[in-house]
Amino acid sequence: MDKFWAHLIKVQPDPDPWVVVVSALVALVIVGFRMPWQVSRGLITIAHEGGHALMALLTRRKLEGIRLHSDTSGVTLTRGRPTGPGMVLTALAGYLAPPLLGLGAAWLTEQGHITLLIWGVLLLLVCMLLLIRNLYGALILLVTGGAVFALIMYAPADVQQVVALVAAWFLLFGGVRPIIELQHKRRRRQARDSDADQLARLTVLPGGFYVFFFLLVSLTSVAFGAYLMNPL
Repeated sequence: MDKFWAHLIKVQPDPDPWVVVVSALVALVIVGFRMPWQVSRGLITIAHEGGHALMALLTRRKLEGIRLHSDTSGVTLTRGRPTGPGMVLTALAGYLAPPLLGLGAAWLTEQGHITLLIWGVLLLLVCMLLLIRNLYGALILLVTGGAVFALIMYAPADVQQVVALVAAWFLLFGGVRPIIELQHKRRRRQARDSDADQLARLTVLPGGFYVFFFLLVSLTSVAFGAYLMNPL
């Protein structure tokens, strides 16, 4: 255990500045273009639903399971009071989870704790797998977890560092785009049961306020994440 702990918390040297810049550009291309975004958006959904699930547990709601769908949507099933702070916080957590996770990943990469970051991601995926209630969701988590495990076991340290940087940027950028897409759907009245609209029904504030709040947190996370990973 001592050897494993030492391996877990070892600090890697800072990446070359060009590696950080290229990683950011790769993540921006993935999020900004339609085809790679459609392929990778499910990873943001995993983080989104994981945020709902974690907050449900923290607020002592009964967590009944998570479903991930092939159209990259998802749902977290909880049971408890239909109103109150626990329900509000659970609904808030979804869109906030990807950018905040990205900010945490940015901080860990800046500190050189790449190994700790990757093992942490694997642990979160395993925990979510225990809560999945549909076959497609289980398959996606097994594939993603298998890729992360292979990265731990077989990839050299410099490759792990690059993947961690891309992942951090991807979570930061990928946390913004779903919020913009949400607002577009709300304008066309295609998202009546979105997190923002559920929050509007739970509180006195309109759904647009929550969209703005989600976007504010996401953009702030991008700014601070970029500051932390700034190669200069």
